[in-house]
Amino acid sequence: MRTEKASQEKKEQMANILFKIDALKFGVFKLSSGKASPYYVDLRVIPSFPDAFREICDFYAEYLTNSIGLKNFNRIVGVPVAGIIFASQVAYNLKKPFLYVRKGFRLHGRERRVEGVLSSGDMVLLIDDLVTTGLTLKRTAKAVRAEGGVVTDAIVFLDREEGARQQLEKDGIKLHELLKISEIANNLYETGAIDKESLKTILKQIKKQ
Repeated sequence: MRTEKASQEKKEQMANILFKIDALKFGVFKLSSGKASPYYVDLRVIPSFPDAFREICDFYAEYLTNSIGLKNFNRIVGVPVAGIIFASQVAYNLKKPFLYVRKGFRLHGRERRVEGVLSSGDMVLLIDDLVTTGLTLKRTAKAVRAEGGVVTDAIVFLDREEGARQQLEKDGIKLHELLKISEIANNLYETGAIDKESLKTILKQIKKQ
């Protein structure tokens, strides 16, 4: 188990990784939820940096082992699209069966949205890269539940802190995050990686909620 100090150091390390690989950008962006945002965190670039990818997947696995418990889920499901990349590696590291959900319905074969072996009653953990409103996670949980899976927990690398936790709770899903955007912003500001205006931009977006 990590001490509080060690956990804080790990979060600072993760924030620095995101900065070094240029994953945090400022401008005008439209998110997958349809919302406008003055900043964007592009976690899809992470697998292009093997060392960063390994560190982040190890962080997922460590959290799942220590904070959720490997006995509390039977299957790992990747959320399309970016979550699939992280989920497959984490499942491999933890020796857990991996599945993923298609973005659309198949009109041939089994016509299922969940790809992989899923039995009724299986405890399923959802993995995504980040969360904003929680809509994508809710849709994924609905697809898994429709095929008999039990979903009570979801984990993301980054929570943008824009209401997802509350929305998922309404669906009986507990959200776990490795990092909050406020933690990243404050860490980067304290180390001089971003200026005060950039910090304010991120924190203002959170306060809109």
